[in-house]
Amino acid sequence: MANKPHINVMTSGHVDAGKSTLIGRLLYDTGAISETDMRKLKEVAAELKKETFEFAFVMDVAKEERERGVTIDIMHKPFETQKYFMTIIDAPGHRDFIKNMITGASQADLAMLVVSAKQGEGIQEQTKEHTWLLRVLGIPQLMVVINKMDTANYDEKRFIELKGEVTNLLKSAGFKVDEIPFIPVSAFQGDNVAKKSDKTPWYKGGTLIETLDSYVKVPEKPTQKPLRLPIQDAYTITGVGTVPVGRVETGVMKMNDTVIFEPAHVTGEVKSIEVHHQQINEAVPGDNVGFNVRGVEKNQIGRGNVAGHPNNPPTVITPKDTFTAQIVVLQHPTVITKGYTPVFHAHTASVACTIEEIIAKIDPKTGAVAQEHPDFIKAGDAARIKVRPLKPVVIEKQSDFPELARFAVRDMGMTVAAGIVLDITKGS
Repeated sequence: MANKPHINVMTSGHVDAGKSTLIGRLLYDTGAISETDMRKLKEVAAELKKETFEFAFVMDVAKEERERGVTIDIMHKPFETQKYFMTIIDAPGHRDFIKNMITGASQADLAMLVVSAKQGEGIQEQTKEHTWLLRVLGIPQLMVVINKMDTANYDEKRFIELKGEVTNLLKSAGFKVDEIPFIPVSAFQGDNVAKKSDKTPWYKGGTLIETLDSYVKVPEKPTQKPLRLPIQDAYTITGVGTVPVGRVETGVMKMNDTVIFEPAHVTGEVKSIEVHHQQINEAVPGDNVGFNVRGVEKNQIGRGNVAGHPNNPPTVITPKDTFTAQIVVLQHPTVITKGYTPVFHAHTASVACTIEEIIAKIDPKTGAVAQEHPDFIKAGDAARIKVRPLKPVVIEKQSDFPELARFAVRDMGMTVAAGIVLDITKGS
């Protein structure tokens, strides 16, 4: 595993586009799941009278997901291509699970937008919503998979028609479409996923797996940047001590480093670092680690704190400070006005924040100001806003640490907006 570069791939698209089946097929065809496991899943699918769902069940492990036939949690599953070791992040398509999708998006190097070729499916509301989100969250690479080609009799016309529609959608969201690959597949039948299909003689490109190898570029690891490691959880392990767990976003953490946790404002010394139960001497961006830290109690730190080095600590925004953000409003039953105080989720932190000012409404395609100081913004609008947190939180500027500048805004059990932090203003 270690000798191949690691890529995080996220799948996105409408709930019925067949994302889970596509991933199941990818994992099966690359040998990441055994024949035996696949046979068991077929049996489960038959019992539940969902005969075409066996591949989807690979990812949808939870019983509830199998019975409803939808994806709820984000699953991380590894598979290998000739060139890469890849982790698939299966992001849910259902609206109520968009928060999970944003968590997934903040970790992805590449997004696969899956669109169904079935008549009456194609581009749907969620396809549009996910496209905008991928743009706002700054996912660097994108490829489009036109799935369910078997339901369209592998018709080239249907592929060309959808390719045109998706191209227009991507252009309107500001993507550069010239280089984006479009691949016609049938995940259920296995066409053009790992094996070239004889049913699409008109398609001259590579299979999905070949395209992953030829198109995807390995992102540079931001090891030169200061350390930022958002904490997902902290444990007390007998005989070891306090063990925070999290993913290194930027920088490098080494044994014996002194680290500071913000906004808790406590420091400790790193005594050991583990990845997948193996001791390592240093952790780099992308590593999911557990590390033993001396001088810090478990109750002093927890989810939402970010570890850094004391000479360049994570940026804390307190209720005295404000930040300027750019957001896209995804859904809201009425309108958003100043004074609105929903919960902002950034990296592993969640904190209530007040929107103090709507600075401008923006044309999402060009980024130009469409209206200064509007009274309100509603679903579909993009805007620049000024925000004040109700309690201290670590958040960074997009220009410094894009990994810690993305956030989702949640209220009433739904994700109302997503955005990025552009600037931070410290109060006196």
